[in-house]
Amino acid sequence: MSMPSESVPFSELLRQPAETAERLTRARAVRLRRRDAADLVLMSADRAEAEGEVVDLTARLLASLVRRDPGLVREALPTVLPWVRFLPPADATQMAGEFVATAEAAAAVGNTAALSQLLAEWRHTAEIHADPDLHRVLAAPSADDFGLVTRPDDE
Repeated sequence: MSMPSESVPFSELLRQPAETAERLTRARAVRLRRRDAADLVLMSADRAEAEGEVVDLTARLLASLVRRDPGLVREALPTVLPWVRFLPPADATQMAGEFVATAEAAAAVGNTAALSQLLAEWRHTAEIHADPDLHRVLAAPSADDFGLVTRPDDE
């Protein structure tokens, strides 16, 4: 059973660093809420390293199992990600393959951002398939040219 995370304002870490760090003895992590930026998570280095090892092992184990039985992940996904049921069978199969490959690669570089992005993209695809009206509009061919797309300012 995992310990709960606590949440405190970022300013508490600045005002009471020892007391804020002490919270880690009772919680898995401490979420530092910030007003004008993304929240941060404070956890012990030992725990972060242990969780990273678990993610790496899980990704490698999953990849090994899938090599033996490629349909295994495809069959299991709807039980852990119920929205997969909205994907057409070919898309669900493609998603399962991409999930395993991306999980293995993400574990190898120690960064799960690509896996999180992949799941968000497939979840949005499932949302479109779940809504017949939206799917019809987005799947319809378009003869319109919507013009040039400008590069975003931050690139």
